[in-house]
Amino acid sequence: MQLNCNFLPQDDGRCGWYETLPTPPASIPLKGEVRADWVVLGAGLAGLAAARRLAELQPDAVIALLDARRVGFGAAGRNSGFMIDLPHDLTSHDYTGDRTADRQQIRLNRAAIDYMRGIVKRQGIDCDWREQGKLHGAIEARGERALETFAKGLSGLDEPYRLLDAGEMKAVTGTDCYRSGLHAPGTVLVQPAALVRGLGATLPENVLLYEDTPVRKIEVGKPHTLVTDQGRVHAPRLVLANNAYAAQFGELGLKGRILPVYTYGSLTRPLAPQQVAELGGEQSWGLIPADPMGTTVRRMGSGRICIRNSFTYNPRLTAGASRLARARAAHRRSFERRFPMLPGVELEYTWGGALCVSRNGGTPFGELAAGVFSAVCQNGLGLARGTISGKLIAEYALGMESELLDIMLNLPQPVANPPEPLLGMGIRSTLAWKEWQAGTEL
Repeated sequence: MQLNCNFLPQDDGRCGWYETLPTPPASIPLKGEVRADWVVLGAGLAGLAAARRLAELQPDAVIALLDARRVGFGAAGRNSGFMIDLPHDLTSHDYTGDRTADRQQIRLNRAAIDYMRGIVKRQGIDCDWREQGKLHGAIEARGERALETFAKGLSGLDEPYRLLDAGEMKAVTGTDCYRSGLHAPGTVLVQPAALVRGLGATLPENVLLYEDTPVRKIEVGKPHTLVTDQGRVHAPRLVLANNAYAAQFGELGLKGRILPVYTYGSLTRPLAPQQVAELGGEQSWGLIPADPMGTTVRRMGSGRICIRNSFTYNPRLTAGASRLARARAAHRRSFERRFPMLPGVELEYTWGGALCVSRNGGTPFGELAAGVFSAVCQNGLGLARGTISGKLIAEYALGMESELLDIMLNLPQPVANPPEPLLGMGIRSTLAWKEWQAGTEL
């Protein structure tokens, strides 16, 4: 069986999280013939966790980890930096759903946070790790109703939270645009590209990391062979951790079941001291919109503000200049609505990044073919779900058993999607309708 890799990570704008980091050491691309015990495709959260866990459990094995770009450059370093412990269903009106499924999601998310916390502390990874929870903010009545439903859902799960009125929201955020809010304490906030780069720099010695190594095709067999521009890697066991880019592998049953949906972020330049004083509020916080289609906001201790909104269906896995320009304009409007006291603050960086989702929230976790294991499709929970998927796929591939693995293995498989062009028409119309419904929450 041959898998062709026709779609590879593109620039998709300038990601502020990555661009504001120091220049990394020179990359080591794969060259020549390499033989390994394991090969992991994709050095995002899932791939890094899988490679690390395999190395921990098999210290004498050789694990090759390949990425088409630099670690931290791709989707794992392009999110908003929320490592969320609670349910976060982007297809729902208020993030929650079936109570049993929500409790299982919480267990997985918190296991991911615990595992990541241990790595960050042991390795001294400088990623602005902040265990300060997340805000949910409502701007209009519809958003307030969504917050009320979310609060009821948390109460039913026996999860702690605190409701905030407009004055309390202003005391935290500095803006009076939010009519009400909710604080949930378990989320960890990070600088995502710094976290991912730190994970890549501290891998065990038996992990061979090859960056700037796009894989052009995969020959599935005994062993599996991954063909790159300058060489090949041969290994009897392959872990797919390339998330949305796995959607092109129809031979493994992934095409037409997982979907690449882009979202977009912008990062301001650092606020001047006078602007910091004018804004007020706390120096670091993260806010999720009451409506999932609304605007996520991060205020960083560095003085920058991140704005994230807009969703597009990009089956070719790239965001062109015109889409980035429209996203930037949307971010400008959202910023000015929230921070009218900060006129003229430049959005220094704007970028896009691919989410991997399925229509039913399912995931193709497990063994797809002999010696081919999948840890793709995180359904909008990349930091937490990617981490735990990678860790658990390593354990599953080695024949381990656990309650967490049982949860992952019992999650639904992604449902089949309608054919194109019906699929694209349906997704784009649904996204447009949901954004219209979001109103000023956007």
